[in-house]
Amino acid sequence: MNKKIAKIAMLLSISVVLALIESFIPLFNMIPGIKLGLANIVVVFVIYDLSIKDALYVSILRVILIGILRTGLFSISFFFSLIGALLSVVTMYLVNKITKLSVVGVSICGAIAHSIGQIIVAIIFLSNVNIVYYLPILLISSVVTGLIVGMAAKRLLEYYDNKSIY
Repeated sequence: MNKKIAKIAMLLSISVVLALIESFIPLFNMIPGIKLGLANIVVVFVIYDLSIKDALYVSILRVILIGILRTGLFSISFFFSLIGALLSVVTMYLVNKITKLSVVGVSICGAIAHSIGQIIVAIIFLSNVNIVYYLPILLISSVVTGLIVGMAAKRLLEYYDNKSIY
């Protein structure tokens, strides 16, 4: 059990570092709601290697830590991230269990779910349904970012299967 806790803590740390690094890349801060989501490489890995419960721990704790370190705890950005992360993890888990999609396909579905979560939060916080018109832009970017994250997670899982890292 202690070995598993240490593994989850290490993976959480990696996801926080990836999220922090990404927050300093200007390219991903130019368009509201669009980020590469490098930390989700870790979340996809956890879904496949451990469990949904562990993926939820990593994802929620990452959002809280980034909220404390960068965006502000309980800010609108925090809620965008939190709801998006929750929908993303649950969607990726279900898509992985119910379909035969690849890791890349699962990642793309997670990215799409994250964008839908952001739109839901925006509609609630801003009391404006017209924000839904921004969804196509987010969905297009979700396919691209989900593809990139999925390919990276696939490589990590292949490497992990071939090596005894832990």
